[in-house]
Amino acid sequence: MTGIPFLIVFVLAIVVMIVLISKFKVHPFISILLVSLILGLIGGIPFVDKTVDDTKISGIASVIGAGFSGTFTSIGIVIILGAMIGAILEVTGAALKLADMVCKLVGEKHPEVAIMIMGWVVSIPVFCDSGFVVLNPIRKALVKRTKSSAVAMTICLSAGLYASHVFIPPTPGPIAAANTLGIGNNILLVMGLGVLVSIPALVGTYFFAKSAGKKIKSSDEVADNGEEIMSYEELVASYGELPSGFLSLAPIIVPIILMAMSNVASIFGWTGAVYTLFAFLGTPIIALAVGVAFAVVLLFKMKLGDKLYDLTNDTLKTVGPILFVTAAGGVLGKVISATSLVSFITENANVFQTIGIFFPFLLAAILKSAQGSSTVAITTTAGIMAPLMGALGMSSPAMAALCVIAIGAGAMTVSHANDSYFWVVTNFGEMTPEQGYKTQTLGTLVEGLCSMAGVFILSLFLH
Repeated sequence: MTGIPFLIVFVLAIVVMIVLISKFKVHPFISILLVSLILGLIGGIPFVDKTVDDTKISGIASVIGAGFSGTFTSIGIVIILGAMIGAILEVTGAALKLADMVCKLVGEKHPEVAIMIMGWVVSIPVFCDSGFVVLNPIRKALVKRTKSSAVAMTICLSAGLYASHVFIPPTPGPIAAANTLGIGNNILLVMGLGVLVSIPALVGTYFFAKSAGKKIKSSDEVADNGEEIMSYEELVASYGELPSGFLSLAPIIVPIILMAMSNVASIFGWTGAVYTLFAFLGTPIIALAVGVAFAVVLLFKMKLGDKLYDLTNDTLKTVGPILFVTAAGGVLGKVISATSLVSFITENANVFQTIGIFFPFLLAAILKSAQGSSTVAITTTAGIMAPLMGALGMSSPAMAALCVIAIGAGAMTVSHANDSYFWVVTNFGEMTPEQGYKTQTLGTLVEGLCSMAGVFILSLFLH
């Protein structure tokens, strides 16, 4: 099947996948693989490998295998190393130290800005769900100390965590999307654009939070529930002692510096042993491995070295589902590339180019709203976009990186009841589900739209 009929089948396949995941609660891994198999067979991929006119044509099993293994080859280790860094920062209290450094930099006169930047920094290596739990005691202490709105602080913390979660590697989603779209060795570009787009996202959400905080009161604001809120000093004491600023920051900043130096060496045309050294150290796998090494030093420095085995084991359990879903997204992309859909879009590129950079945003937003997981939305959308990049005029590194950010913007639009993060924010923010819809859901809508506005503005200057 080709042309418009197959395009209609493709749209229906995506709808079926969404319904399977959201309504019938079929695991995304199974749903994506099942839809990929059916879509591939309808799209003309043969049942078995065969040779036509001396040209080998892969069968559906080979295409699925290639898509699955290709994803593991490119990003599996990177995702594991990034998650390892985050786990160690959590258990050592380094995440709190980073938050404290940001608070001292911003000052206590602007608690909403402080908590938002805290979240943004901490969620670069730490999942947003975990980051909210880690930083929530500080949020509550700041609310009590500054008499600011608890709801506004909750929205700001959530938004800060969410922005870096969907935009900035080493969070698994952006890493997976970057590799899927062919810019895995240019992670620094994705980081830079993610930082830029975070600005309108956080500014827009800040003003929304200030407005919502005047209208909505959480349970801890309308009544004294008797819970004792720890001061920052008491929170620090619960860890015994927080690590130094250098040790806390090194696992994050060193990999970034190494990747930056690799780009610098390439830009300035360095050659010989110097270029080889920086190119080697700047490879994402090696750079993050160095970050893990610094994190392990931090772990032993805090006399928690005996927890390394359990931390590693828990990390592998955590990232396992992410890796498999990511690989399933790679299968979908491989199947699409093996059908006639790419050639059809190429022949009709002018129609799709009218949507331009909004296409990945809308696709990711639909997937996110339907099934809840930002990571699934990012990886699945990237898998769909990968074979279409050339036809949509996004084949350059800059546009591919911007496409990753557009996908991230869609993947935060919106967080509601089918998203675990919605319940983390609502419950720890001491709000009812109805209040959660008015704060977390609307807040992520504002954040996603403001992010996409930033992406669109950047698209006018990047090619």
